[in-house]
Amino acid sequence: MPLTKRIIPCLDVTEGRVVKGTKFINLRDAGDAVELGAYYDEQGADELVFLDITASSDKRKILINLVEKTAEQVFIPFTVGGGLRTVHDIKEILRAGADKVSLNTAAVKNPTLIQEGAKMFGSQCIVTAIDAKRVRVKDKSSMLDKITLEIKGEHYWWEVYINGGRTPTGLDAIQWGQKAVELGSGEILLTSMDMDGTKEGYDLELTKAFVERLDVPIIASGGAGTPQHIIDVFKIAKADAALAASIFHYNEYSIEHVKKACQKEGIPMRL
Repeated sequence: MPLTKRIIPCLDVTEGRVVKGTKFINLRDAGDAVELGAYYDEQGADELVFLDITASSDKRKILINLVEKTAEQVFIPFTVGGGLRTVHDIKEILRAGADKVSLNTAAVKNPTLIQEGAKMFGSQCIVTAIDAKRVRVKDKSSMLDKITLEIKGEHYWWEVYINGGRTPTGLDAIQWGQKAVELGSGEILLTSMDMDGTKEGYDLELTKAFVERLDVPIIASGGAGTPQHIIDVFKIAKADAALAASIFHYNEYSIEHVKKACQKEGIPMRL
């Protein structure tokens, strides 16, 4: 039996409300986090991701009580991220009901956090989230330290951003993904900042590059607008899971509709 692919709704939370933006800006309200979490569980989501998107940039801790309330309503695997800086923070979130934690800004600043977290709680609990933005290469010879890909005659690399997409780091996203896996990350949540919220489809080249080079499940994120986009990220880029927000939050498509469309294309799904 081939491994079933996963459909994962994402709750980007700020001040207790779920929001959705485009390319990480222009946020608009999408509802109550606890209610939406319960709704997606009922709808047949395979997992749920909850990201407190302003915790790192506001230099504050994640909203523990909100995580607890959501966990009470959700009976599928539940990943929580945003503002986790220490092993103690990870422990608190897992104790509050999360099954996995997503590390982004803190892991870039202190990569040993991945290692310590994996050692203490197991690799399966540690998801490294990578927010990546395309950078066009003018002179390939000056980019020998980066992994570049040729797309339609142009060369690109992808830069890691932190603090909710506000801060460029100069890090190559694919190389950082490889390092995160070496340190013990059990999964990568890969968001294309260029495609995020555009509803124009995932960055297939970026996703495929990760899938081909990293030996852990890759969750593709950023750009889902139709069931076809999700089919493409599974069939063309070979992602293990597709994360989506806008198409579910605003009732454009149900999870069941997307799963049936995928199944019709021969993609193994849990219905």
